[in-house]
Amino acid sequence: MSESNSQEYISHHLHFLQLDLRDFSIVDSVKPAYKTEFAQCLSEEVATQEQCLKTVAVQKCKLSDLGSGSCYAVLPEQSESKIVNPYTVNLDSLGLTVILGFLFLILFKYASKKTTSGVPSKLQCFLEMIFEFVQNTVVSIFKRKSKLIAPLSLTVFMWIFFMNLMDLLPIDLIPEFAKRIGVPYFRVVPSADVNITLSMAVCVFLLIFAFSFKNIGVLGFFKSLTLHPFNHWAFIPVNFLLEGVSLLSKPISLGLRLFGNMYAGEMIFILIALLPLWWIQWVLNVPWALFHILIVTLQAFIFMVLTIVYLSMASEED
Repeated sequence: MSESNSQEYISHHLHFLQLDLRDFSIVDSVKPAYKTEFAQCLSEEVATQEQCLKTVAVQKCKLSDLGSGSCYAVLPEQSESKIVNPYTVNLDSLGLTVILGFLFLILFKYASKKTTSGVPSKLQCFLEMIFEFVQNTVVSIFKRKSKLIAPLSLTVFMWIFFMNLMDLLPIDLIPEFAKRIGVPYFRVVPSADVNITLSMAVCVFLLIFAFSFKNIGVLGFFKSLTLHPFNHWAFIPVNFLLEGVSLLSKPISLGLRLFGNMYAGEMIFILIALLPLWWIQWVLNVPWALFHILIVTLQAFIFMVLTIVYLSMASEED
Protein backbone atom coordinates (compact mmCIF):
# COMPACT_ATOMS: atom_id res chain seq x y z
CA MET A 1 0.00 0.00 0.00
CA SER A 2 1.42 3.39 -1.00
CA GLU A 3 2.05 6.18 1.48
CA SER A 4 -0.88 8.26 0.17
CA ASN A 5 -3.23 5.28 0.37
CA SER A 6 -2.02 4.52 3.90
CA GLN A 7 -2.68 8.09 5.00
CA GLU A 8 -6.12 7.97 3.39
CA TYR A 9 -6.89 4.67 5.13
CA ILE A 10 -5.87 6.02 8.54
CA SER A 11 -7.73 9.30 8.03
CA HIS A 12 -10.89 7.47 7.00
CA HIS A 13 -10.83 5.19 10.06
CA LEU A 14 -10.19 8.10 12.42
CA HIS A 15 -12.95 10.27 10.95
CA PHE A 16 -16.23 10.50 12.84
CA LEU A 17 -19.65 10.60 11.24
CA GLN A 18 -20.17 14.29 12.04
CA LEU A 19 -23.43 16.15 11.63
CA ASP A 20 -23.24 19.91 11.13
CA LEU A 21 -26.14 21.33 13.12
CA ARG A 22 -26.22 24.55 11.08
CA ASP A 23 -27.52 22.90 7.90
CA PHE A 24 -27.82 19.20 8.95
CA SER A 25 -25.14 18.18 6.48
CA ILE A 26 -22.58 15.41 6.97
CA VAL A 27 -19.07 16.81 7.36
CA ASP A 28 -16.52 15.79 4.69
CA SER A 29 -19.04 13.95 2.52
CA VAL A 30 -20.75 14.81 -0.77
CA LYS A 31 -23.28 13.37 -3.16
CA PRO A 32 -23.37 13.72 -6.96
CA ALA A 33 -25.77 16.40 -8.12
CA TYR A 34 -26.62 14.31 -11.19
CA LYS A 35 -26.52 10.54 -10.71
CA THR A 36 -26.47 9.75 -14.42
CA GLU A 37 -23.43 11.95 -14.98
CA PHE A 38 -21.63 10.31 -12.06
CA ALA A 39 -22.56 6.81 -13.24
CA GLN A 40 -21.32 7.63 -16.74
CA CYS A 41 -18.02 8.83 -15.31
CA LEU A 42 -17.61 5.62 -13.29
CA SER A 43 -18.31 3.53 -16.39
CA GLU A 44 -15.06 4.74 -17.91
CA GLU A 45 -12.26 2.26 -17.33
CA VAL A 46 -9.65 4.77 -16.18
CA ALA A 47 -11.93 6.80 -13.93
CA THR A 48 -12.02 6.19 -10.18
CA GLN A 49 -14.62 7.30 -7.66
CA GLU A 50 -12.31 10.03 -6.32
CA GLN A 51 -11.62 11.37 -9.80
CA CYS A 52 -15.31 11.42 -10.71
CA LEU A 53 -16.20 13.33 -7.55
CA LYS A 54 -13.69 15.98 -8.62
CA THR A 55 -15.04 16.31 -12.14
CA VAL A 56 -18.83 16.11 -11.72
CA ALA A 57 -21.04 18.56 -9.85
CA VAL A 58 -21.52 17.59 -6.19
CA GLN A 59 -23.65 18.72 -3.24
CA LYS A 60 -23.34 18.41 0.51
CA CYS A 61 -24.63 15.12 1.84
CA LYS A 62 -27.55 15.69 4.21
CA LEU A 63 -28.67 13.66 7.20
CA SER A 64 -31.64 12.35 5.20
CA ASP A 65 -29.24 10.99 2.54
CA LEU A 66 -27.55 8.53 4.91
CA GLY A 67 -28.28 4.95 3.96
CA SER A 68 -29.41 5.85 0.46
CA GLY A 69 -26.09 4.87 -1.10
CA SER A 70 -25.52 8.35 -2.54
CA CYS A 71 -23.07 9.74 0.07
CA TYR A 72 -19.34 9.52 -0.57
CA ALA A 73 -16.39 10.44 1.63
CA VAL A 74 -14.09 13.19 0.38
CA LEU A 75 -10.39 13.56 1.02
CA PRO A 76 -9.33 15.97 3.80
CA GLU A 77 -7.69 18.35 1.33
CA GLN A 78 -10.97 18.60 -0.58
CA SER A 79 -13.03 19.48 2.48
CA GLU A 80 -13.32 22.58 4.62
CA SER A 81 -13.56 20.80 7.96
CA LYS A 82 -11.92 22.23 11.06
CA ILE A 83 -10.22 20.51 13.97
CA VAL A 84 -12.60 22.13 16.45
CA ASN A 85 -16.14 22.85 15.32
CA PRO A 86 -18.73 23.60 18.04
CA TYR A 87 -21.57 23.08 15.57
CA THR A 88 -20.91 19.40 14.91
CA VAL A 89 -22.16 16.24 16.64
CA ASN A 90 -20.49 12.84 16.28
CA LEU A 91 -23.45 10.67 15.32
CA ASP A 92 -21.57 7.36 15.40
CA SER A 93 -20.02 7.60 18.88
CA LEU A 94 -23.12 9.23 20.37
CA GLY A 95 -25.48 6.69 18.80
CA LEU A 96 -23.38 3.69 19.85
CA THR A 97 -23.09 5.07 23.38
CA VAL A 98 -26.87 5.19 23.70
CA ILE A 99 -27.31 1.74 22.13
CA LEU A 100 -24.71 0.16 24.45
CA GLY A 101 -26.33 1.86 27.44
CA PHE A 102 -29.67 0.29 26.55
CA LEU A 103 -27.91 -3.05 25.99
CA PHE A 104 -26.57 -2.89 29.55
CA LEU A 105 -30.03 -2.10 30.96
CA ILE A 106 -31.76 -4.83 28.95
CA LEU A 107 -29.13 -7.44 29.84
CA PHE A 108 -29.28 -6.83 33.58
CA LYS A 109 -33.07 -6.43 33.54
CA TYR A 110 -33.41 -9.80 31.81
CA ALA A 111 -31.06 -11.49 34.29
CA SER A 112 -32.85 -9.96 37.31
CA LYS A 113 -36.24 -11.26 36.14
CA LYS A 114 -34.85 -14.81 35.95
CA THR A 115 -33.36 -14.85 39.45
CA THR A 116 -36.45 -16.35 41.06
CA SER A 117 -36.94 -19.17 38.57
CA GLY A 118 -35.03 -22.37 39.30
CA VAL A 119 -31.29 -22.88 38.91
CA PRO A 120 -29.47 -19.72 37.76
CA SER A 121 -28.10 -19.79 34.23
CA LYS A 122 -24.49 -19.16 33.25
CA LEU A 123 -25.38 -15.59 32.27
CA GLN A 124 -26.96 -14.96 35.66
CA CYS A 125 -23.94 -16.39 37.47
CA PHE A 126 -21.59 -14.24 35.40
CA LEU A 127 -23.57 -11.05 35.99
CA GLU A 128 -23.86 -11.88 39.69
CA MET A 129 -20.07 -12.15 39.88
CA ILE A 130 -19.77 -8.70 38.31
CA PHE A 131 -22.40 -7.31 40.69
CA GLU A 132 -20.64 -8.71 43.78
CA PHE A 133 -17.26 -7.51 42.51
CA VAL A 134 -18.55 -3.94 42.09
CA GLN A 135 -20.38 -4.06 45.41
CA ASN A 136 -17.26 -5.22 47.29
CA THR A 137 -15.23 -2.46 45.63
CA VAL A 138 -17.77 0.17 46.70
CA VAL A 139 -17.92 -1.13 50.29
CA SER A 140 -14.13 -1.10 50.60
CA ILE A 141 -13.80 2.53 49.42
CA PHE A 142 -17.06 4.37 50.16
CA LYS A 143 -17.63 4.29 53.93
CA ARG A 144 -20.91 6.22 54.09
CA LYS A 145 -24.40 5.02 53.22
CA SER A 146 -25.68 6.02 49.79
CA LYS A 147 -28.37 4.60 47.52
CA LEU A 148 -26.69 6.12 44.46
CA ILE A 149 -23.06 5.10 44.62
CA ALA A 150 -23.42 1.32 44.02
CA PRO A 151 -25.81 1.55 41.01
CA LEU A 152 -23.70 4.40 39.63
CA SER A 153 -20.50 2.36 39.93
CA LEU A 154 -22.06 -0.66 38.24
CA THR A 155 -23.41 1.51 35.43
CA VAL A 156 -20.07 3.25 34.89
CA PHE A 157 -18.12 -0.02 34.86
CA MET A 158 -20.42 -1.93 32.49
CA TRP A 159 -21.13 1.01 30.19
CA ILE A 160 -17.45 1.81 29.68
CA PHE A 161 -16.62 -1.89 29.38
CA PHE A 162 -19.14 -2.30 26.54
CA MET A 163 -17.81 0.82 24.79
CA ASN A 164 -14.21 -0.40 25.11
CA LEU A 165 -15.19 -3.88 23.96
CA MET A 166 -16.13 -2.49 20.53
CA ASP A 167 -12.42 -2.09 19.88
CA LEU A 168 -12.09 -5.89 19.59
CA LEU A 169 -14.29 -6.03 16.49
CA PRO A 170 -12.45 -6.37 13.15
CA ILE A 171 -11.28 -2.88 12.24
CA ASP A 172 -12.91 -2.89 8.78
CA LEU A 173 -16.10 -4.80 9.58
CA ILE A 174 -18.60 -2.08 10.48
CA PRO A 175 -16.95 0.84 8.58
CA GLU A 176 -16.99 -1.12 5.31
CA PHE A 177 -20.57 -2.24 5.83
CA ALA A 178 -21.55 1.37 6.58
CA LYS A 179 -19.80 2.56 3.41
CA ARG A 180 -21.73 0.05 1.31
CA ILE A 181 -25.08 1.36 2.52
CA GLY A 182 -24.13 4.98 1.95
CA VAL A 183 -22.70 6.01 5.34
CA PRO A 184 -19.30 7.55 4.48
CA TYR A 185 -17.68 7.32 7.94
CA PHE A 186 -18.25 5.24 11.05
CA ARG A 187 -16.07 4.79 14.14
CA VAL A 188 -17.05 1.90 16.37
CA VAL A 189 -15.23 2.78 19.64
CA PRO A 190 -17.17 5.48 21.53
CA SER A 191 -14.54 5.69 24.27
CA ALA A 192 -11.96 6.70 21.63
CA ASP A 193 -13.96 9.91 21.22
CA VAL A 194 -12.74 12.54 23.67
CA ASN A 195 -16.21 14.12 23.68
CA ILE A 196 -17.72 10.96 25.18
CA THR A 197 -15.03 10.40 27.82
CA LEU A 198 -14.94 14.03 28.94
CA SER A 199 -18.74 14.16 29.05
CA MET A 200 -18.80 11.20 31.44
CA ALA A 201 -16.01 12.80 33.48
CA VAL A 202 -17.97 16.08 33.68
CA CYS A 203 -20.98 14.15 35.01
CA VAL A 204 -18.77 12.73 37.76
CA PHE A 205 -17.45 16.25 38.37
CA LEU A 206 -20.99 17.57 38.89
CA LEU A 207 -21.72 14.70 41.28
CA ILE A 208 -18.69 15.77 43.32
CA PHE A 209 -20.39 19.14 43.84
CA ALA A 210 -23.70 17.45 44.67
CA PHE A 211 -22.15 15.13 47.28
CA SER A 212 -20.13 17.99 48.77
CA PHE A 213 -23.13 20.33 49.06
CA LYS A 214 -25.21 17.54 50.59
CA ASN A 215 -22.68 16.58 53.27
CA ILE A 216 -20.91 19.82 54.18
CA GLY A 217 -23.12 22.46 52.57
CA VAL A 218 -22.22 25.22 50.13
CA LEU A 219 -20.38 27.24 52.79
CA GLY A 220 -18.41 24.20 53.94
CA PHE A 221 -17.45 23.44 50.34
CA PHE A 222 -16.05 26.93 49.79
CA LYS A 223 -14.23 26.70 53.11
CA SER A 224 -12.57 23.49 51.89
CA LEU A 225 -11.32 25.42 48.86
CA THR A 226 -10.08 28.48 50.74
CA LEU A 227 -8.96 27.25 54.19
CA HIS A 228 -7.17 24.08 53.17
CA PRO A 229 -4.32 23.07 53.41
CA PHE A 230 -3.28 26.29 55.22
CA ASN A 231 -5.93 27.19 57.78
CA HIS A 232 -5.35 30.97 57.88
CA TRP A 233 -7.16 33.82 56.15
CA ALA A 234 -3.89 35.19 54.73
CA PHE A 235 -3.43 32.00 52.63
CA ILE A 236 -6.92 32.08 51.07
CA PRO A 237 -5.62 32.98 47.54
CA VAL A 238 -2.91 30.30 47.72
CA ASN A 239 -5.37 27.69 49.02
CA PHE A 240 -7.93 28.54 46.37
CA LEU A 241 -5.33 28.22 43.63
CA LEU A 242 -4.03 24.86 44.88
CA GLU A 243 -7.43 23.34 45.60
CA GLY A 244 -8.93 24.75 42.39
CA VAL A 245 -6.24 23.12 40.25
CA SER A 246 -6.69 19.86 42.17
CA LEU A 247 -10.46 19.97 41.68
CA LEU A 248 -10.33 20.78 37.95
CA SER A 249 -7.69 18.13 37.29
CA LYS A 250 -10.05 15.35 38.37
CA PRO A 251 -12.46 15.39 35.39
CA ILE A 252 -9.68 16.21 32.92
CA SER A 253 -7.45 13.33 34.02
CA LEU A 254 -10.44 11.00 34.32
CA GLY A 255 -11.62 11.65 30.76
CA LEU A 256 -8.25 11.93 29.03
CA ARG A 257 -6.87 8.75 30.62
CA LEU A 258 -9.68 6.64 29.17
CA PHE A 259 -9.57 8.43 25.81
CA GLY A 260 -5.78 8.14 25.46
CA ASN A 261 -5.64 4.42 26.16
CA MET A 262 -8.52 3.51 23.85
CA TYR A 263 -7.34 5.83 21.06
CA ALA A 264 -3.86 4.26 21.21
CA GLY A 265 -5.34 0.75 21.11
CA GLU A 266 -7.51 1.63 18.12
CA MET A 267 -4.53 3.18 16.31
CA ILE A 268 -2.45 0.02 16.80
CA PHE A 269 -5.22 -2.10 15.24
CA ILE A 270 -5.32 0.30 12.28
CA LEU A 271 -1.54 0.15 11.81
CA ILE A 272 -1.59 -3.66 11.95
CA ALA A 273 -4.28 -3.67 9.25
CA LEU A 274 -1.92 -1.68 6.99
CA LEU A 275 0.68 -4.45 6.96
CA PRO A 276 1.09 -6.05 3.49
CA LEU A 277 0.59 -9.78 4.25
CA TRP A 278 -2.58 -11.16 5.85
CA TRP A 279 -0.73 -13.79 7.91
CA ILE A 280 1.48 -11.09 9.44
CA GLN A 281 -1.67 -9.21 10.39
CA TRP A 282 -3.05 -12.31 12.12
CA VAL A 283 0.23 -13.02 13.92
CA LEU A 284 0.18 -9.51 15.41
CA ASN A 285 -3.58 -9.04 15.73
CA VAL A 286 -4.33 -12.07 17.90
CA PRO A 287 -1.77 -11.36 20.67
CA TRP A 288 -2.64 -7.66 20.69
CA ALA A 289 -6.37 -8.45 20.87
CA LEU A 290 -5.80 -10.83 23.79
CA PHE A 291 -3.72 -8.21 25.58
CA HIS A 292 -6.26 -5.54 24.72
CA ILE A 293 -8.96 -7.49 26.59
CA LEU A 294 -7.01 -6.67 29.76
CA ILE A 295 -6.80 -2.99 28.79
CA VAL A 296 -10.53 -2.86 28.02
CA THR A 297 -11.42 -4.25 31.45
CA LEU A 298 -8.74 -2.35 33.33
CA GLN A 299 -9.75 1.05 31.95
CA ALA A 300 -13.39 0.47 32.91
CA PHE A 301 -12.27 -0.58 36.39
CA ILE A 302 -9.99 2.45 36.83
CA PHE A 303 -12.74 4.87 35.78
CA MET A 304 -15.15 3.22 38.24
CA VAL A 305 -12.68 3.19 41.14
CA LEU A 306 -11.70 6.83 40.63
CA THR A 307 -15.38 7.77 40.50
CA ILE A 308 -15.94 6.05 43.86
CA VAL A 309 -12.81 7.64 45.35
CA TYR A 310 -13.74 11.16 44.23
CA LEU A 311 -17.29 10.85 45.55
CA SER A 312 -15.98 9.35 48.79
CA MET A 313 -13.64 12.33 49.25
CA ALA A 314 -16.55 14.69 48.54
CA SER A 315 -18.59 12.94 51.25
CA GLU A 316 -16.03 13.49 53.99
CA GLU A 317 -17.04 15.97 56.67
CA ASP A 318 -13.50 17.05 57.54
